[in-house]
Amino acid sequence: QVQLVESGGGLVQPGGSLRLSCAASGFTFSRYTMAWFRQAPGKEREFVAAVSWSSGSTYSAASVRGRFALSRDNTKNMVNLQMNSLKPEDTAVYYCAASRDPGIPQDRATYDYWGQGTRVTVSS
Repeated sequence: QVQLVESGGGLVQPGGSLRLSCAASGFTFSRYTMAWFRQAPGKEREFVAAVSWSSGSTYSAASVRGRFALSRDNTKNMVNLQMNSLKPEDTAVYYCAASRDPGIPQDRATYDYWGQGTRVTVSS
């Protein structure tokens, strides 16, 4: 049974940091590109960042580039999103996703598996 379980969300003040984690099971993790998406209230789910399974390369959306860093650990079947310098506009439910695409797709339709999400609120 495929599972993606996110953790690490919470309430943080603007300028603060959070580290999200996603634990994967039930599929060959090392052969899947892993990504984070987010969905703010009243908005569509959007791409945040991804790491390719084939090259190890990462790519982040312009809105988070330089503030968020994505990493994966194939020995632990985990992917982490370090979020720094958080802004109120980063408030959203963050979702972990997995794709068999060897590249770094940004289209959510390309992703095969999804977690249930973890909520991040940036507010003073």
